[in-house]
Amino acid sequence: MFCGNYVQGTIFPAPNFNPIMDAQMLGGALQGFDCDKDLLIDILTKRCNAQRLMIAEAYQSMYGRNLVEDLKEQLSSHFKEVMVGLMYPPPSFDAHELWHAMKGAGTDENCLIDILASRTNGEIFQMREAYCLQYSSNLQEDIYSETSGHFRDTLMNLVQGTREEGYTDPAMAAQDAMVLWEACQQKTGEHKTMLQMILCNKSYQQLWLVFQEFQNISGQDVVDAINDCYDGYFKELLVAIVLCVRDKPGYFAYRLYSAIHDFGFHNKTVIRILIARSEIDLLTIRKCYKERYGKSLFHDIKNFASGHYEKALLAICAGDMDDY
Repeated sequence: MFCGNYVQGTIFPAPNFNPIMDAQMLGGALQGFDCDKDLLIDILTKRCNAQRLMIAEAYQSMYGRNLVEDLKEQLSSHFKEVMVGLMYPPPSFDAHELWHAMKGAGTDENCLIDILASRTNGEIFQMREAYCLQYSSNLQEDIYSETSGHFRDTLMNLVQGTREEGYTDPAMAAQDAMVLWEACQQKTGEHKTMLQMILCNKSYQQLWLVFQEFQNISGQDVVDAINDCYDGYFKELLVAIVLCVRDKPGYFAYRLYSAIHDFGFHNKTVIRILIARSEIDLLTIRKCYKERYGKSLFHDIKNFASGHYEKALLAICAGDMDDY
């Protein structure tokens, strides 16, 4: 089932926006004796990211304090992660997630896959800039030192952000499909390199044609073929690229379902996807989730999360009670 021709987010710019009034209310909520968490949720999940940044500026000039630092100080646990995450501009949020995925104990490969398999050239370029500014570090170098093998080669290719855009060549598609098919038969290092070069560099439109040709040549879906032939994070990354080419909201619905049900509510993944997609395609992801898995995302979050953390996630989802 295909989810995403026309995509829509859940968070939009608030009408009649007044950053000074919002900053004042946040100041009251954060600096009172008892932090008013409901008010924080109400303001920060009902403003788009650009508006939140304006509120942070107004807050700074009004109180001489940094809003993000005050949120970090006053809040705790996953609720803090959500509210602070909402304050990052999208490229900075991606950079933050990648940094923590590589700099903690061990590497969170699924985070690297989610972000680098799904972002556009422009998003990747901005993310690299933000990473350098925030951490005085080079994203490519960090990926190189924290990963290995063909998984690393593929990530290094994706992080260049040099995928062709909008270009199609039907004759070339048949040739590329043959290369993919051979790479699934022979699995040599050279074949793996050719496979990832095609998946990382060809335009989405071209890859649609390649995948159709692959089906014609092999009688098999390209995802099934990759799953049969390869393993580990290299396989996971290749499959993620294919799924994002075909239907990005569908890919994120699958990742959310997996994070909630296969990993016992993997908080970091759920938070990352909800925040990162909130202004892009989260409403489409939600619809896809419901159609594909029978239960709504709203219902599953309610089942697994609790307290203000649950309220904040549901507010970002902008789910209706009839969605329950």
